[in-house]
Amino acid sequence: MRTNVLVIIFGMAVLTYIPRMLPALFMGHFEFPVWFQKWLRCIPYAALAALIFPGVLTVDQDEPLVGVIAGLFAAVLAFFNLHIVIIMVAAIAATILVQNVLF
Repeated sequence: MRTNVLVIIFGMAVLTYIPRMLPALFMGHFEFPVWFQKWLRCIPYAALAALIFPGVLTVDQDEPLVGVIAGLFAAVLAFFNLHIVIIMVAAIAATILVQNVLF
């Protein structure tokens, strides 16, 4: 019984590794067009936005503008290339301030 579980775990590890390894193995052999390279560079930012944006809208279920205002404040601070810790602390402070003062 224990051997079957180990075989299943090993098989699953191999099957999840192969699709990740193959593109990395062959990427150096292809020259992509410039527009495609620009598109690929945007993927991390799009993924980050997709992870963050729903949380911005759900900071306060009753008042979604609280998260939007704090998110815009954080975006402005990020535009000025401030340290991420400063941006996070300022966004948290903005959220608390907006919740207590405006709403």
